[in-house]
Amino acid sequence: VQLQACGGGLVQAGGSLRLSCAASGRTFSSYAMGWFRQAPGKEREFVAAISWSGGSTYYADSVKGRFTISRDNAKNTVYLQMNSLKPEDTAVYYCAAQSAGYSGSYYLRGLGERGYDYWGQGTQVTAPA
Repeated sequence: VQLQACGGGLVQAGGSLRLSCAASGRTFSSYAMGWFRQAPGKEREFVAAISWSGGSTYYADSVKGRFTISRDNAKNTVYLQMNSLKPEDTAVYYCAAQSAGYSGSYYLRGLGERGYDYWGQGTQVTAPA
């Protein structure tokens, strides 16, 4: 699986961006997907995840109510709609895929990076104060 993330950019605090992650391969619909981010000098952290069906979603507390993850299996694409952006959201954002078929908060959020097999390149999001 190859993942290609895009949609990052520079936006004023309070603004919105939508990230997209396109996946290659015919098995995308069976993969859970996640978004992570890494700010300068910090470790990569979980942001959001969605089950293979789209029926379950999980969020970091820091983005809950502001970010929305969704997917379109017909387009092999997962999205991250980011609203009310804050300076602390500034980071490189990565999409990731989990091929094992596990679902639930433990596997999609609790394991962090260890729960995912494939990673895309990052896309920079900057929301200056």
